Amino acid sequence: MSYSETDLRAASSAGAISPDELQRLLAYLHQRAPSTDAPRAKFDAAHLLWYAGALIVIGAMGLFSTVAFSQMGGRALTACALVYALAFGFAGDHLWRRDLRVPGGLLIAIAVSMAPLAVYGLQAEFGWWGRFGKPGTVHDFYVWIKGSWLFMEIATVVAGCIALRFYRVPFIVAIISVALWFMSMDLTPWIFNVSHFDWEMRRIVSIWFGFGILSVAWIVDYTSRSRDFGFWLHLFGLMAFWGGISATEGATELGKAIYCLMNVGLLAVAVIIVRRAYAVFGAIGITMYLGHLAEIVFKDSLLFPFALSLIGVAVVAAGLAYHRKQRVIADWLAANLPAAVLRLRPQGGAE
Repeated sequence: MSYSETDLRAASSAGAISPDELQRLLAYLHQRAPSTDAPRAKFDAAHLLWYAGALIVIGAMGLFSTVAFSQMGGRALTACALVYALAFGFAGDHLWRRDLRVPGGLLIAIAVSMAPLAVYGLQAEFGWWGRFGKPGTVHDFYVWIKGSWLFMEIATVVAGCIALRFYRVPFIVAIISVALWFMSMDLTPWIFNVSHFDWEMRRIVSIWFGFGILSVAWIVDYTSRSRDFGFWLHLFGLMAFWGGISATEGATELGKAIYCLMNVGLLAVAVIIVRRAYAVFGAIGITMYLGHLAEIVFKDSLLFPFALSLIGVAVVAAGLAYHRKQRVIADWLAANLPAAVLRLRPQGGAE
């Protein structure tokens, strides 16, 4: 249950709390309130449409860049990207200053996403692709990563950091995270000192990159009063870290059991710091392990489906028990967790 300042003043007027207590309480709550520089995350129809529209525009520019490059060349592609960046940046700044910070911030994020297209056009125009091997079209940016992509990724990160300096938009962190992940793949040959790299090298780099992003996410959660910036870092960090570990081939049954325990640990982390992303990846990992047991280990066992059904029922029952005792569990965690861990939890104990 949430309370507004009006509710607290009404309680003071009714004599429930003294005027001095009211002022101290309001001062404390204003101090703990998330910074107003960043738009608060919500999930409603308007926000869904805003985010969907931003993703559609970013995707449309990726498709347009392919046509523009093939018909007009790199110079036209760079010009179009710059015009788009200026137009969306100006519109986003206008909305931001009118306190429409979610749609305005998303338009700023679209402007940031034009950076790799502009750099790609410049590289093509000056023939710089020839040195590293021309990949084809910008659409291949998502499926084929070559050395020259590094400059596009650097430009995206720089543009994102500059935008964050003036506009505290959490979604920009998502764009930066994707660019950094691609950059980690580009740097794989340099890390292993080889001219070509295979799937196993990519997997290892992905795990360590994800671990690094998760470390940054925890630092952001610890030092920031807004959880929205950490959300994207947790999400992409988990995608890289969990994805790299899940893609391990040739693991023994013991290794797969340890993998299952790791995913159980993710569920525990989700409960402690109230981050749903950990619960999603943990649940998927446990499901994958149970599927492995059903397909390989207990393939011909008639009892395993019944045992698995009982496990499923037990999980549902555990979820119901947690739902009923959620407030009690939250209070117990608040009373027993170290202060450093409590700082990672959202205010009120819910995300």
